[in-house]
Amino acid sequence: MTALIIILCITLLIIVAVQIGKISELAQKIRGEEEVEQEANNRSAYAMLLFLVAFMVFCIVTALYYRNYMLGYGPHESASEHGGRIDSIFNITLVITGIVFVITHIALFWFAYKYRAKKGNKVLYIPHDNKLEVIWTIIPAVVMTILVVGGLDAWNDIMADVREDEDYMEIEATGYQFAWDIRYPGADGVLGARNYKLITATNPIGQDWEDVKNLDDIKPDEIVLPVGKKVRVRITSRDVLHNFYLPHFRVKMDAVPGMPTYFVFTPTKTTAEYRAELKNYPEYQVPALAEEPNGPKLWEAFNYELACAELCGSSHFSMRKIVRIVTQDEYDAWIKTQNSFYLTAIRNTADDPFSGKALPIEMEEIKNEVPSGTSMGTDTVPAESIPVDTLNQDQK
Repeated sequence: MTALIIILCITLLIIVAVQIGKISELAQKIRGEEEVEQEANNRSAYAMLLFLVAFMVFCIVTALYYRNYMLGYGPHESASEHGGRIDSIFNITLVITGIVFVITHIALFWFAYKYRAKKGNKVLYIPHDNKLEVIWTIIPAVVMTILVVGGLDAWNDIMADVREDEDYMEIEATGYQFAWDIRYPGADGVLGARNYKLITATNPIGQDWEDVKNLDDIKPDEIVLPVGKKVRVRITSRDVLHNFYLPHFRVKMDAVPGMPTYFVFTPTKTTAEYRAELKNYPEYQVPALAEEPNGPKLWEAFNYELACAELCGSSHFSMRKIVRIVTQDEYDAWIKTQNSFYLTAIRNTADDPFSGKALPIEMEEIKNEVPSGTSMGTDTVPAESIPVDTLNQDQK
């Protein structure tokens, strides 16, 4: 029924347009083509001015109305140390391009009005003007130079890698259709080696289980980071091009198959602190879900998120992952609840090169579970637990 109504409306519009055309033809014959053309030009010129005013008002009103939803404004100031610099560059660019936008649009529609066709008007041709061409070449060149140099300087600072003597933590994010595989180092603080040739159904990112650094690595369902701690994210992809995007932290980097990338940032606001800022704005006092009017408000339901900012396939939208920024104490408590992926999914299976052998990581867990003061003996971990060459490699 809806389709039929739409078809009937379109048909009616076509009929009306045809009839208007016939009426215009009759008017031209009655009053003369020149007079009708002049009236049409005047109508178009005044319509141009009206559109100019309406369009500018629309742009200003919508920008003001949605300002508290846009990154960089209202409550959405950057939640990372480097993000403020990115926002400043965007604001400078917005001011410059905004001035050009307003001037060019006013000129465009004003000229359409002022120089509309009139009886007796003569056309003035200006085929060449050196002064004008120099002006509109030099000004954009200077502005572009300022923007590019400022942006390049910010890029070099923001994309600088960590130094060996810095205090930082490292995690890894591997994109695939259609999710993120997040890996944290274990107690050794080092991520184990990977090899794409080792990827299987049970080893989705190709961890090399002969590398003992892999044995304590963990794979949580969410990203949890301590506030104020510098984080280096290894970024890669298992299949197609993805993009690691943390909008609230101004972090954005391609995940490219076969070409690992990285991003370094320091979170400055916990999730709770960001929610507290949102609470001060009326836009976030509404229910998070319209169908649950008594449910959590928008500010209460807020979470940082990881998204894929590259169109990677039909289920691209499902690559959203929750990110929580917490205090150091909360992070330490959370990390203790996480289990090694190797111990929970690989240990003593066909993929385990250490099957049937005791491992130091297991004995450490047992020690943590045994009451204080209980003797465990001296021969708990036999010398042959791990191949000698593997242990020597780990010590190096």
